[in-house]
Amino acid sequence: MRRKVNKTTQPIRSQKDRDALVSYFLNHSLRDYALFIFGIYTGRRIADLVALNVRDVAYIDMKSRFCIVERLKIQEKKTGKFIDLLLHPYARRALKKYLKKRLKSAPSMGAVLNEPLFKSQKARLCDGQFRITRRHALRVLTRSAYACGLNYKIGTHSLRKTFGYMLYSSGTDIELIQRLLNHSSPEVTLSYIGITQDDMDEAILGLD
Repeated sequence: MRRKVNKTTQPIRSQKDRDALVSYFLNHSLRDYALFIFGIYTGRRIADLVALNVRDVAYIDMKSRFCIVERLKIQEKKTGKFIDLLLHPYARRALKKYLKKRLKSAPSMGAVLNEPLFKSQKARLCDGQFRITRRHALRVLTRSAYACGLNYKIGTHSLRKTFGYMLYSSGTDIELIQRLLNHSSPEVTLSYIGITQDDMDEAILGLD
């Protein structure tokens, strides 16, 4: 009898798996590393991530220093809602590391601000800009998951699901996670981040 494979895109539940992916990205692409970290620490949809420009996350201060913003303020493509989200220090550090390298080959800091955040390395226009597409982001994630030996389905939604799962695992109230993900109910959020009845039963059995 063939083993049934779960074809639903999964969150990256294990810290070991997340660390393996971080190591892989750092050895292959700072852009992809920044995309991964930014995705799992903001929980934004991939369509919103690839649409970002550098000026959405960075600015030049009064002393002519290139700085990363403390809050992400954007309008969601799917819902039209305006988001004001505190950026986790890990997300800010990842962006700084990635953009610091970009600045070395840029004509000026101001020029970088006007570029797509996740810039395509190929001469391919998307929405009038040289930015990566959702399809390319999917290839990046599936290729990295295969390279790291992850035996469950990883896709672009995995970044957003991982954000929710990490919050849930840290003890964050499910209704707050629901609000952060803009879901209609806690039940939708639990299902989305992969919390099953078996998980809840196991939690009860694990009580002292």
